[in-house]
Amino acid sequence: MEKMIVDKTGDLESSFKEALKDIKFREVASNLGVSPKIAMKYTSTLEDCAIEQNNCPHCKGLNFCKNRVQGCFMNPSFDGVRIVASYQECHYKKEMNEKLKNAKTASKELESASFKELDVTDKKRKEVLTWIKKFYDDFDITKVQKGLYLHGPFGCGKTYIIAALFNELKKKGARCKIVYLPSLLRNLKSDFDSFGDEIAYLLDVDLLLIDDIGAEKVTEWSRDEVLASILQERMENYKPTFFTSNLTLEELERHFKTNNNFSDEEIKIKRILERIKYMTVDMELLSENKRK
Repeated sequence: MEKMIVDKTGDLESSFKEALKDIKFREVASNLGVSPKIAMKYTSTLEDCAIEQNNCPHCKGLNFCKNRVQGCFMNPSFDGVRIVASYQECHYKKEMNEKLKNAKTASKELESASFKELDVTDKKRKEVLTWIKKFYDDFDITKVQKGLYLHGPFGCGKTYIIAALFNELKKKGARCKIVYLPSLLRNLKSDFDSFGDEIAYLLDVDLLLIDDIGAEKVTEWSRDEVLASILQERMENYKPTFFTSNLTLEELERHFKTNNNFSDEEIKIKRILERIKYMTVDMELLSENKRK
């Protein structure tokens, strides 16, 4: 992305002198190594750059970014003729991209999951596998597709099936992530400083699996601040989201209830359930325990 702004004619010298009162503006203009005569023609561009660069040292993470393009700041350069401002990624954005690039699933088994390893002989799994294959065939990053809420007994292969789908879609260039919800919440709680970046990372991937929802300890924070915010942002941005659970949606609704008798708790729980229903197809996987 590139941005070029040339100041309108007027009292350029006066505007430039006024802008020079700002320390960051002086630094940005000085680093260009051009004469004041050239720099003053681009006062507004340099002011924009100074404002954005001044935001960065105080920023706590991508979710707190105040700049026009999240995770980027404007940096000017002189090409010998004019001054142009290009967007450069901040260290938070670079770290997130590195995580996306090197993201690995929860175990070696899931990393190697593939369609050819799926058990297609079990007739109880046919409906789910047919849906998975259709999602793969129809997948297009530019299209809106619903994810899957896949529930069933412990050890029947729910996570493995979706991991196989994700691994196959990675070959099509999709960015995928599997998060075990109880571990995610523990990690966020133990390293609160990374909260913003971790959430931004989960919002950004093309496909997300929230694994074993319903196995976590429910608190208002985990339910309303973490889970609800992830669902809301991914729903608004049409990002396919998958879930695995040992609970049906009705059981999940009961699971979300805390011991607190807040009048608005039921509304918050209903809102989460409605988001899940809107974003997914609800299916049950009936199969023998594959972990025996």
